[in-house]
Amino acid sequence: MFNIQPIAQDWLQRALEYHHTLTKPPGSLGYLEVLGCRLAAIQQTLHPRLGKGAVVVCAADHGVAAEGVSAYPPEVTAQMVLNFQAGGAAINQIARAAEAEVWVVDVGVKAPQPLSPGGPGHRVRQGSGNIQREPAMRQAEALEAIQVGAEAARAAIAKGATMLAAGDMGIGNTTAAAALTAALLGLNAEAVTGRGTGVDDARYGHKLEVVRAALARAQARLGELSKADPLAVLAELGGLEIAAIAGVFLAGAEAGLPLVTDGFPVTAGALLATRIEPRVQGYLFAGHRSVEPGHTRQLEALGLRPILELDLRLGEGTGAVLSFPVLRAAAAVMAGMATFSQAGVSQTGKP
Repeated sequence: MFNIQPIAQDWLQRALEYHHTLTKPPGSLGYLEVLGCRLAAIQQTLHPRLGKGAVVVCAADHGVAAEGVSAYPPEVTAQMVLNFQAGGAAINQIARAAEAEVWVVDVGVKAPQPLSPGGPGHRVRQGSGNIQREPAMRQAEALEAIQVGAEAARAAIAKGATMLAAGDMGIGNTTAAAALTAALLGLNAEAVTGRGTGVDDARYGHKLEVVRAALARAQARLGELSKADPLAVLAELGGLEIAAIAGVFLAGAEAGLPLVTDGFPVTAGALLATRIEPRVQGYLFAGHRSVEPGHTRQLEALGLRPILELDLRLGEGTGAVLSFPVLRAAAAVMAGMATFSQAGVSQTGKP
């Protein structure tokens, strides 16, 4: 489906050795050095450069919202898509500050008319099925949603994006993300289910029951979920925007770009992308760690360390885009910093 090249491990070693020649004590820039080396390996140069970024915000409604798992009503999905398009949401302000373009894709909003006409992608259907009681979608629809996300990513790249993030919008999507994450990682509902939009104790207990029921229903159809076809698991438990997010990351990896994850639903899409094509993992960076407990389990499974720790839980791609300046700085250090020999500085403490 996607032609993704593996990250060249020899470039990681070359980048690390080069970092030790720059005018600083080895390791003194901490995790920034690790980020720079990974960027060098992705771009296959000791002088990586990053320009403007893009975030593809994928939006869809969820049938499971009818179970009362969110603090907000389902109509907020469509309302927020319009807010993104008007430039009034948090992601718009953060993207402006971080030199990133916002792309909004209605892949499955439950509204009379598509909300992203004329842009990349299209609506696959009006919302997913209620995963407690039925599959989220057909496998053909899951594949179509993945392609919608991929199309949007390619459009952003064609407009000059040098790094790519995904964002999410969909009332009820932390429930779908919890079920999908639990299934892919072989975990129980308690390990991955959080409070999402901030539900109270009673509604949180109910949300746990809904996730358990969704997992039991899917397992009855597919058997052991962690060993099942990831596309089949997506069709049973996922959301249309989570599928599209996977497509964003698959197409971004195919293009050889650094890819930045956001919070829980977006990282569910990234996790799914790696199950479809494991080589995606080498291109992923974790923009931040959200307060959702399942997000930590996702990051552990992906082997990712978050760049930021800001206690965010908004989504929209906000935490991912906030990390863009840090990634640019990591690249700039390698691209512009003088070596000891170039600067005429005595080098001690060689590794």
